[in-house]
Amino acid sequence: MGHGGVGIGQCDGQSVTWDAATVNERSVSKSRVVNATPAEVFAVVSSPAGQARIDGSGSVKEAIEGPDQLALGDRFRMDMKLGVPYKMWSTVVEYEEDRLIAWAHFGKHRWRFELEPVGEGSTMVTHTFDWSTAISPKFIELMGYPKKHPANLEATLERLAADVES
Repeated sequence: MGHGGVGIGQCDGQSVTWDAATVNERSVSKSRVVNATPAEVFAVVSSPAGQARIDGSGSVKEAIEGPDQLALGDRFRMDMKLGVPYKMWSTVVEYEEDRLIAWAHFGKHRWRFELEPVGEGSTMVTHTFDWSTAISPKFIELMGYPKKHPANLEATLERLAADVES
């Protein structure tokens, strides 16, 4: 287990990001303070359309089926592209309104957002790729996803901040 450098807070109203990813045995996370309330952030991260808008990996294209706002057990379908276009069903597997949401698809690995109030009107957002629940964690590791995803997680947090701070 390793941890990256930590530097969080606000400077002249600008969000500040942790310097590096937090890596556990089978998960990788990035965190960032955004100038928005947990409810404002949650409205975006718990929406399939919001996910398409903030995705930093370039693979999530469009919400095509499911509720506008997700809750525990909800299924939703996204238009994706990773080399070739495809469609992916996911299910919300963790949920606490305005604090936590995670979903998994057929591979059972999870994408998670955790929200923690920070001061007046700001939120620490931690975005995690967790393959500890995956059907084949070794396959995910062999494909190199744990090393590739920190940059995608950070890009997603940057897009999220731009979305909720505008």
